[in-house]
Amino acid sequence: MHTWLLPEYLEDILPPDAWRVEQLRRQLLDLFHTHGYRLIVPPLLEYLPSLLTGTGYDMELQTFTLVDQLSGRMMGLRADITPQAARIDAHLLNRQGVVRLCYAGSVLHTLPNGFTQTREPLQIGAELFGHGGLESDVEIQQLMLNALACAGINDIHLDIGHVGISRHLVALTGVGAEHATDLFQALQGKDQAWIEELTAGAPGKVRDALRLLPELYGDAQILDEAARCLPEYEEIHHALAELRAMAAQLGDHAPSLCFDLAELRGYRYHSGVVFAAYARGRATAVAQGGRYDEVGKAFGRARPATGFSMDLRILAGLTQPAAGTGGILAPYVQDAALQDKIGSLRAQGEVVVVELPGSEPHRRELGCERVLVRQGDRWEVVALNDTH
Repeated sequence: MHTWLLPEYLEDILPPDAWRVEQLRRQLLDLFHTHGYRLIVPPLLEYLPSLLTGTGYDMELQTFTLVDQLSGRMMGLRADITPQAARIDAHLLNRQGVVRLCYAGSVLHTLPNGFTQTREPLQIGAELFGHGGLESDVEIQQLMLNALACAGINDIHLDIGHVGISRHLVALTGVGAEHATDLFQALQGKDQAWIEELTAGAPGKVRDALRLLPELYGDAQILDEAARCLPEYEEIHHALAELRAMAAQLGDHAPSLCFDLAELRGYRYHSGVVFAAYARGRATAVAQGGRYDEVGKAFGRARPATGFSMDLRILAGLTQPAAGTGGILAPYVQDAALQDKIGSLRAQGEVVVVELPGSEPHRRELGCERVLVRQGDRWEVVALNDTH
């Protein structure tokens, strides 16, 4: 095997794609900053329990593990930055009231999430701690939509669900933890035959409600149908009321909005509203998130929390490169006036590449479409084709 080959589902990001990813990272972090979200940079690896606390079995399967040579304890390479943000809020910042945090960095997965997915997503996201009301859920969703628009992705379809409905119904079936997991997976996959099999022994109205959930998908009117068809439990009534209020508050921010009461992505740690954003022509979500109050409890400090995350690799692949002029080629000449001109151009944001001796045949590979030439006693920028 060649020593330079990378493992499967891992890849380098080369120019100019790497620069597009970096520009997008800067733009999104600037956007988060203007909304009051403060940047954190957690470590790539931590002690394993800290990374897995409150996240469920799925995260454990996705996490690379190793032994710390200093302490002998098990460590993990993070598969998600959200638990790290929750830890920082709970134990390092330790503040009362609302805390807004954002982040950007690599995460590693033991297995790809799909045949075309990388095992090293470049995760970027925002988390809001300390507020359990609907207003913070709406703020996070609006920020996510603004971030997608900032990335040039405007034709977004937003799916919203509420884990509280299915959690309450599954709890009423009385099934054990293993069968409850199977039932959640069947609901998420809308596998009607499996749902019927798993609910065969449930109380009548609970059984019927669970079998109906995969069909409760559509615009805001589906919430009225759910209110008519689902049992009149307080937990269900409260969840439907939250979703109605969310539909009203999102308004024009999400022109394509659907509610899916069988949407249970991340059901093992999400506790309320969950959502996923889809772009035209792409089957999988480009951004997703939800409320995860129970993760804060698992860290020993009960804090309501909601947030979202995205993969910069995916976003960059969906956006068109920004139009712009190429770089400027400067001759390798020891001339004070030339150096002043180069400094002035770079201060204006121009890319100026000094042509080292012997590199003339590779001018186009340097990405330069213009060149600095002496005209009288001044150095001027002209098109590369205008020079001889």
